[in-house]
Amino acid sequence: MSHSKRVTKAVIPAAGLGTRFLPATKAMPKEMLPVVDEPAIQYVVAEAARAGLSDVLMVTGRSKRALEDHFDRVPSLEAMLEEKGDFEKLRRIREATALGDIHYIRQGDPKGLGHAVLCARHHVGNEPFAVLLGDDLIDERDELLATMIDVQEKTGGSVIAVMEVDPEQIGAYGCADVTTVDGEEYVRVNRLVEKPSPEEAPSNLAVIGRYVLHPAVFDVLEHTAPGRGDEIQLTDALQELAASDREGGGVYAVVFRGRRYDTGDKLSYIKAVVSLACDREDLGPELKPWLREYVASL
Repeated sequence: MSHSKRVTKAVIPAAGLGTRFLPATKAMPKEMLPVVDEPAIQYVVAEAARAGLSDVLMVTGRSKRALEDHFDRVPSLEAMLEEKGDFEKLRRIREATALGDIHYIRQGDPKGLGHAVLCARHHVGNEPFAVLLGDDLIDERDELLATMIDVQEKTGGSVIAVMEVDPEQIGAYGCADVTTVDGEEYVRVNRLVEKPSPEEAPSNLAVIGRYVLHPAVFDVLEHTAPGRGDEIQLTDALQELAASDREGGGVYAVVFRGRRYDTGDKLSYIKAVVSLACDREDLGPELKPWLREYVASL
């Protein structure tokens, strides 16, 4: 039975300290690290906007004011660019401020992803909502979030995104045990295992950073005990919902086979920058020949 409300809100947890990118993140939020010439967080907000989610709540922490500043207007800078006639740069900086209605709340203590989602309860209310993690960038040419919203509306449960990874890499992810649903492109989630060893993993389907959640998840998170890392894990709450027949129970998954860029660690971040730069019309034609020469010289 489908939920009656359409998803309109997106929650973006952005309170992490970014310790893997020190010293770059000593004074700059990791979400502001540039991917070519846009901060990673802008790619995520733009993805939400393309899916029709113009109401965005960022769950931030201390020293994250740069996020608010980035999505705010800077009249003096706009006036200077307009006076210089640099209308392309003017258009691009205005893009960030026009992506949606962006709100901010602080996660006072770093208690995990589940707790960050719980911080959004009063803003979200009693309606389904999307959660987008800034470490995963989804190529704008590949549809994912809109498909997940459709599946949530159809099933009335919660929806996660998964993708196939090398079995040896599954230990870095949450892993989904799934069952096919006759006549549907989505699958039903039987259980979720957080970072299993390759020998214990029920599949090679890794959970990636996109969720469309029924508001029932909030009640579950309220009593979810700290799990791995002594943090409140969203995976644990979803595991409970997957086994529940209450309203909002049931968890489903969309298997993503498109282009995903992982900016969660330094090597993957570099790969993301190079991949996206190669696809740019203003950079690719010069960058790709240089890359071929450079690789040949190694």
